[in-house]
Order: sequence, then C-alpha cells, then structure tokens
Amino acid sequence: MKAAVYSETGAPSVFRYEDLPDPDCRPGGVIVEIKAIGIQGGDTLNRLGGMMASRPHVVGYQASGIIKQVGDRVTDRHVGDRVVATMAFGSHAELASVPAGSTYLLPASLSFESAAGVPIEFGTAADCLFEFGHLQPGETVLVQAGGGGVGLAAIQLAKRAGATVLATASSDDKLERLKSFGLDHGINYRTEDFVARTMELTAGRGANLIVDSVGGKTLEGSVAALAYRGRISWVGNAGREGPANLGGLGQKNASVTGVYLGAEMSVNADRCRKMIEGLLADIARGELTVVIDRTFPLSDARGAHEYIEGRGAFGRVLLIP
Repeated sequence: MKAAVYSETGAPSVFRYEDLPDPDCRPGGVIVEIKAIGIQGGDTLNRLGGMMASRPHVVGYQASGIIKQVGDRVTDRHVGDRVVATMAFGSHAELASVPAGSTYLLPASLSFESAAGVPIEFGTAADCLFEFGHLQPGETVLVQAGGGGVGLAAIQLAKRAGATVLATASSDDKLERLKSFGLDHGINYRTEDFVARTMELTAGRGANLIVDSVGGKTLEGSVAALAYRGRISWVGNAGREGPANLGGLGQKNASVTGVYLGAEMSVNADRCRKMIEGLLADIARGELTVVIDRTFPLSDARGAHEYIEGRGAFGRVLLIP
C-alpha cells in the first residue's frame, strides 16, 4: 500500500510518500480500504513531536472507507460495509487495520468525505457541551476557534440545544460564515479582546460554558470570561503554549474539565457508540453539517499539514488516497 510516513518528527517536510507492506487483519479486526482521511489537530501535533509506534510511522486517528477483509472473530461487520473508523494511528494510508469495534457503519446517504469528519469532531463537541459541560437551554456558550472542526460542530450542537452561541475566530470573514451554522455573536480575536467582548455581549455576566481547544493564555482568558459558577470544557492545546494559570477559578466557584474523547470511548464505549451513531444519522439527514474546506491527495500530506498549520482552514481538511 501507499502511505504518507515519517521516520522522525518535525515540520510537515518530514513526510515521505512510500510503499509499505499491507497491514495484517487481526482476529477481532477489519481491514479498511480508505477513501477519505480527516486530518485531526492531534495528527499535526504527533507529527511535530509525538510518539511513533514504528519507523517509518503512519500517523492519523480517523478515516472512512470500505471494509476489505474481516477477522475470524468478527460477526457484525462484513466485506463491503461502508464505515468510518477511529484508530490510535495509521489513517494516512491506503489501508488500515483497526478493531471492528472502532468502526461505525455509514448511513447510505452519507458520503465518505463527510463521514471522515464526524466521530472525533462531533463526538468531542457533544461531550464538551453535554456530557461534561452540562449545557442547558437558554445558557450562553463561548466556542474558542469556531472555524475548526470541533468548533463548527460545537456551534451547531449548542444552537440546536437552545443556547446563545458566541465564538472566536481569526477573521471577520470566518465569523460571517459561521452565522449560517448558528453563531449569534462573533469575536475576532486578532482585533478584539475576547474577554471584554464576551462580558459586553452578556451584560457583564460572562459565558455559562466555554469550549476551549486552544489552551495556554487563551484558557486563562476563558477563565476571565466565565460567569459565576461557569464551566470550561478544555479539549486541547492547539495554541501550543505552556500551562495556564487557573487561579481565577476559585473566585467564581467555576470549573475546568479536561475532555478527551479517546478515554471516554475506552471506558464508556456503549455510550459513545450510541452518541456517534446518532450524530452520523443526524448528518445524513441534513440536521448537522460537516464543513469541508479542502481536499489534498494522500501523496501531498505535507501540503495538507502545512495548510492546516497556516490557520486559514474553515472546517475539515481531508486527504484522499
């Protein structure tokens, strides 16, 4: 099979497009012939300096495709099934060997491209808002980095749940585009103080819930933008900054919950499966939307990662084998 690989971590230039042996099918797993790869923020962080399972390493947490082979112990998946799969690594390739339990059957009307942007993005957003964020109708939500995959999902889900939705983004153009997905008030973090603007938009109360995928100084600002007894769902360190000072939480009796969908998939697998299957069905019915910014050929994984790291993307960036 062809794969985008690297033997050392670093800038996107470490990628090489090479032939690798086809993966083996484990007794409890399946082989997926990949049709679309949804590049995650974690993929870029792993390439930059994460652990490598082997050398050369195939990075990647999520891809959609067609099951090509089924393990001896698998009874609920069949050759030809259309699925989206999550995995610890291995999505940046033509084939992936994954546990059968890590695959989700696709509704007939859902494209491979849209499916490649669902489980991690929408599942994470749903957990940030509901399972750990305890969002209630009528509350105000601030979504940091609203133009990203989790951000776009969170805006749609929060609006559907009856919240007033605020979001930050790096340009007025992105904020204008977010309005069609449920954004009530946009904040350009390059030209505005998002804490002051949040307080202004909430008549000095602050946001009840903040979804923060940026971390660092932005997370410190999120604490300042919280309402009394507010909650933060902290879901990453996309800003690649050092630890945040969260000393202001106590003055507001507020809380920060670290959210990691991968752990929840392992510990509470049944709940997560039902949630993600429901989200896939909602997207297939057109109730929610996966926004695809650009697609790149798998052979240009370098270009795709460079594009993402340029912070100009609005929605998902995909690789197509």
